Amino acid sequence: MHIGLPKEIKVKENRVALTPGGVATLVRRGHTVSVQRTAGVGSGIQDTEYEQAGAKMVDTAAEAWAAEMVVKVKEPVASEYGFLRPDLLLFTYLHLAADKPLTEALIQAGTTGIAYETVQAEDGSLPLLTPMSEVAGRLSVQAGAYHLQKPVGGRGVLLGGVPGVQPGHVTIIGGGVVGTNAAKMAMGLGAKVTILDVSQRRLAYLDDVFFGKITTMMSSEANLRALLPDTDLLIGGVLIPGAKAPHLVTRDMLKLMPEGSVIVDVAVDQGGCVETIHATTHDDPTYVVDGIVHYGVANMPGAVPRTSTFALTNQTLPYALMLADQGVAALKKSEALRLGLNTCQGKVTYPGVAEAFDMPYTEAVSVLA
Repeated sequence: MHIGLPKEIKVKENRVALTPGGVATLVRRGHTVSVQRTAGVGSGIQDTEYEQAGAKMVDTAAEAWAAEMVVKVKEPVASEYGFLRPDLLLFTYLHLAADKPLTEALIQAGTTGIAYETVQAEDGSLPLLTPMSEVAGRLSVQAGAYHLQKPVGGRGVLLGGVPGVQPGHVTIIGGGVVGTNAAKMAMGLGAKVTILDVSQRRLAYLDDVFFGKITTMMSSEANLRALLPDTDLLIGGVLIPGAKAPHLVTRDMLKLMPEGSVIVDVAVDQGGCVETIHATTHDDPTYVVDGIVHYGVANMPGAVPRTSTFALTNQTLPYALMLADQGVAALKKSEALRLGLNTCQGKVTYPGVAEAFDMPYTEAVSVLA
């Protein structure tokens, strides 16, 4: 199979979807890999490394997109919609439930779109989302701690405090991968940490692994409203795989928070769990609503591309190999990959996406048949 690796063009997105090691593995299996020049530079990977791995270097995005399968990190942006076509297999993060224009473009083009974030293992885990959720969870605390500083608009709180002064309070909505990693970082800084989740079993697990050093609470509107007046940094880590995130923090709740406190909504790429959040970029990451600093960067791991690229490709390569070796037939054999199928032959094949936009839903099995 001919595989294309275009350069990411989303603002300040420096990750790349294949490492030279991944390219070498594909080439050894008899595949051709076209890599757009400088695609890996942002992650510290030089063109010569891809050449040595056996890649064919191409000068333009169009040449990379001309492949049978395109492997990316982030979803196509509007300027890339013209590359979509019926005979293209696209393997990348898509986050369609929060992006109607892209969903419509994929449907109109008839592209087979497989989303990293909905590939699901037998145990229910999301192996291709997990590594970036780990990175984003840890970064959420770093970003929040920085934006709490007064010179950048925060309320002037040091999360770890100092002897004789109370530490900052970090409230985390969602005790999954994002929330757990955010808690690790916040606790490491010395902050007071509270995690809310709807699963008692998950809360018991978190209480156990953190040795009771964080507070766990059932996620409810009443509990959240009670916590907000004492919250310096609020982190949204809610995930419903492939579907739009629910708005758990409404506009009227902002008045409960101290002025200058910070919200980091990691769920922003799925629409966000905060009503007032919207996607921002690394160039302009924050804005203020009702005195509360909102951080809504939709590609947070792109800020640490070296770490993120290797963490991501460790997990995506085995699935990319299956697709390269078997083509669309891999979707029939692998339930994990089939659950990743979001669009195919002009149809929406993931229920959460269809529900988000009130579009017809077609089961992946019937389309592939």
